Amino acid sequence: MIAFLLRRLGQSLLLLLIVSVIGFAILHLAPGGPMSQFAAGGDMTQADLDRIAEQLGLNRPLPVQYLEWLWRMLRGDWGVSYRDQQPVLHIIASHIGATLELMLTSTLLAMVIGAWVGILGAIRRYSLFDSLATVGAMIALSIPTFWFGLVVIYVFSVGLGWLPSGNRYTMGDGSFLNQVHHLIGPCIVLALVSTAVWSRYMRSSMLEVVNQDYIRTARAKGVPERQILLRHALRNALLPMITITGLHVPTLLSGALVTETVFTWPGMGRLFLDSISYRDYPVVMGILMFTAVLVLTGSLLADLLYGVADPRISRSGR
Repeated sequence: MIAFLLRRLGQSLLLLLIVSVIGFAILHLAPGGPMSQFAAGGDMTQADLDRIAEQLGLNRPLPVQYLEWLWRMLRGDWGVSYRDQQPVLHIIASHIGATLELMLTSTLLAMVIGAWVGILGAIRRYSLFDSLATVGAMIALSIPTFWFGLVVIYVFSVGLGWLPSGNRYTMGDGSFLNQVHHLIGPCIVLALVSTAVWSRYMRSSMLEVVNQDYIRTARAKGVPERQILLRHALRNALLPMITITGLHVPTLLSGALVTETVFTWPGMGRLFLDSISYRDYPVVMGILMFTAVLVLTGSLLADLLYGVADPRISRSGR
């Protein structure tokens, strides 16, 4: 297992390098380039622009710019924002808490509801509940995130006045309950698709497990059905859920980007869109690399949890 994780770690570092090269090239070769941020005002002369390019190193060949950026990043210097003149790491740190709060709560909500719906659908196969859960999952997967977010705002904020229409908390009231009140809307929107996906995977996995020989043997021995489901079937059925949890991080991040924009949630998704619109390339590259690290970390954690859930995987070493 250790050898496998070390091999995966090496592959992850190589993948991070590839992501950084592609991201850096796309941003700096896009029409306009990073200098368009400074030329947008229209009050700078060409001499001013040349001086700024010299100070920022933007007049050097692109491979040289990339190597200099990579060397600074490895030393912990991720650059300075063009817009705010603040360190990129400081800006990301000020927004990551809101994104993690939204992602963790929506993930927990989706896993609990998705697992419950999937298990119940497998136990009551082809029942009315199972049919409604299947139809509901298909509908949830078909609904665009931004549209569902707007519906939630229109119905529960504008129409009923039950939920705030945006932001992380009310100005002047940063209490815990106030933050939870603001979290409900975006959390439900972000959890919608994840709940549908996990319920389908859980149902399929549970159906496969309950038909195994050891489950039939336990039933033949007179073991109570509740004990069979909780102690034998559920643990093995959770293995695909572990994989989905690790690989679902990109989907959560993309969904968070849309959800944060709709609900004006001050997280990394909204920061990413704002940075692109302002052509704040150091911040965009910082978010891109930070997101890549989160995705790869989620994949590695899924492998570790696999070994905990099924010791046979640890012993085999993959």
